[in-house]
Amino acid sequence: MIVGRDIIVLGIQAWDIEIGSNCKNIAEEMARFNRVLYVNAPLDRNTKKKANEDERIAKRVRISKGLEADLVEIKKNMVESINFIPDGFLYDMVNRRRNGTFANDIQTAIDRLGFKDFIIFNDSSMFLGLYLKELLKPRTYVYYMRDYLTKNPYWRTHGLRLEPKLIAKADVVVNNSTLYAEYGLQFNKHSYMVGQGCDVSLFNDEGGKIPVAEDMKDIAKPIIGYVGFLSSRRLDIDLLIHMAKTKKEWQIVLVGPEDDNFKNSELHQIENVHFLGSRDSSVLPNYIKGFDVCMNPQLINDATIGNYPRKIDEYLAMGKPTAATATKAMEYFSENTYLAKTYQEWVDMVEKAINENSDALQTQRKACGLSHSWENNVKEIYKHIDSFEKGWPK
Repeated sequence: MIVGRDIIVLGIQAWDIEIGSNCKNIAEEMARFNRVLYVNAPLDRNTKKKANEDERIAKRVRISKGLEADLVEIKKNMVESINFIPDGFLYDMVNRRRNGTFANDIQTAIDRLGFKDFIIFNDSSMFLGLYLKELLKPRTYVYYMRDYLTKNPYWRTHGLRLEPKLIAKADVVVNNSTLYAEYGLQFNKHSYMVGQGCDVSLFNDEGGKIPVAEDMKDIAKPIIGYVGFLSSRRLDIDLLIHMAKTKKEWQIVLVGPEDDNFKNSELHQIENVHFLGSRDSSVLPNYIKGFDVCMNPQLINDATIGNYPRKIDEYLAMGKPTAATATKAMEYFSENTYLAKTYQEWVDMVEKAINENSDALQTQRKACGLSHSWENNVKEIYKHIDSFEKGWPK
């Protein structure tokens, strides 16, 4: 446990982003017992052009002109630093200059806040974070990997060369996937899998008080279900077709918005496949409650192979038998899920999940899902920071 420290969090996503963010959740948890400065990534020229359309961007422009305060208290122990530097080409000379300007902005916040002996927690900012260890001289520099960013064209151009350099110079590298941890080990022996947090309080069905959604009550059993965005880039449509046709007594229930490939797929012509449409996140537990087996029928590709699947924690927190494609990330859940590689294995694993469900297995699954809190995730991160600061075990 780390208490009473000063921590600087570099986010590649702005604090006021509308979607969820691991980095924000981690920063909030760190701020429970420490002072945390959350530093937004600076504006680039293309983003700045959208100031007339987006008040959040307009606010950053006003701050860059000195028209508003650049340190904003978000909640107790948390402030947000919104900085602006000119954009430029990310060649080494220009990137070092950008790092210097960025570091100077952060240093002014450090001086005003009186931060000392601080930790830098860098959320995958591989370009602007490349030289900050040398420039700001933190007590500990932590690099956090939680996505396969270098598969994205923007990050790939320079990231394939620069990210390994940053990993190598970090004091500690923490990752939310076994795949990323193994990648980090190629450049730094202190690369660790720390799992991921998840707010599963909504999915805690202690006492069985969560009712089954009304529009599921007339669907026959057994129900094999999925909740989430139905994306053909991530989910295997052909697998779902195979399962539905092979096991006509199973009801395949899909809850969530569809992309065009799902909308135009053969699944809509199969009698035992049910599309229930998009639902508010607050009622998703009511749908999961009605599933006999939850599933995550992922394709294996750059978008899925290493990503931590939050929905698995949600499924397990409700004690549900859960089947998933055997990706590298799913190894973390292997003791509490049914993993499959081939279509036949999928059918066999779902069948097994239905047949061997028990109160004891439900209790085990709930304990697993509920244990993956942000508090426990940050404790794992702290453990490795503490080991570094104490000189690493010999």
